[in-house]
Amino acid sequence: MTGTPVLQLDGLAVRYPSRGFRKPPTTVIEDVSFDVGPGETVALVGESGSGKTTIGRAVLGLTPVSGGRVLLGGRDITRLTGRARRALSPDMQAIFQNPYGSLNPALPVGRTLAEPLLADSTRSRHEVRAHIADLLRRVGLPEDAADRYPAQFSGGQRQRIAIARAVARQPRIIICDEPTSALDVTTQAAALDLLSELQNTLGCAFLFITHDLAVVKEFAARTLVLKHGRIVEEGPSVDVCDRPQHEYTRRLVAAAPVPDPVLQRSRRQQRMGVEATAR
Repeated sequence: MTGTPVLQLDGLAVRYPSRGFRKPPTTVIEDVSFDVGPGETVALVGESGSGKTTIGRAVLGLTPVSGGRVLLGGRDITRLTGRARRALSPDMQAIFQNPYGSLNPALPVGRTLAEPLLADSTRSRHEVRAHIADLLRRVGLPEDAADRYPAQFSGGQRQRIAIARAVARQPRIIICDEPTSALDVTTQAAALDLLSELQNTLGCAFLFITHDLAVVKEFAARTLVLKHGRIVEEGPSVDVCDRPQHEYTRRLVAAAPVPDPVLQRSRRQQRMGVEATAR
């Protein structure tokens, strides 16, 4: 990687106050450091409760940071709140797991897509309408989708709308928190193809948070494996998925679904053997 990273985490820590008298705080994330280069896709994987979503929320300013720093384009954004935090939206956006929950059901799609564009005072309303039509075309939806409401779309179509909103102002990085896990396999593949196409066109970077190593291998250049709030393995995605070094990563690989039932059965037996040995 050359130049300044788009996103950099330096010794990030997140701790939550414990309930009860004199109990120490609960550590969720401890000493996590990594960076994401311009136009790069870095995956953050781990089981439920590993802390991967907490990292995404800390980067977005949705969870307080207890220690370390978050830098966007070399600028320390760790403690930014309010208007200063909102001013980052042209450079950093997010796509969440539940496309319906992330869209306002009371607003037509065109209004949802217009909001980030109207925040840019240099655009006229005519330019905004033209850009919305272009966004819908890019994500494979008809222009008249702008007049419809989220409930009138399928889950896959709603996620395409969420993707369109995220790329509307051509951010430098998008935080993708399990963006395909709620979709069926076919729709998931289409959404990943769309993200790859938009990345090639716009040059944005992705921090891709997921539990699915099968997706990671095809989509991300580098992978970080998180366990109990710490990175236990990192490297090129192909190496992490095909030649995992840490026992925890090997368990994740063995648990990943594959289309071959014979291989899936073999992996299940292997995983049971690993878990039995661990006990």
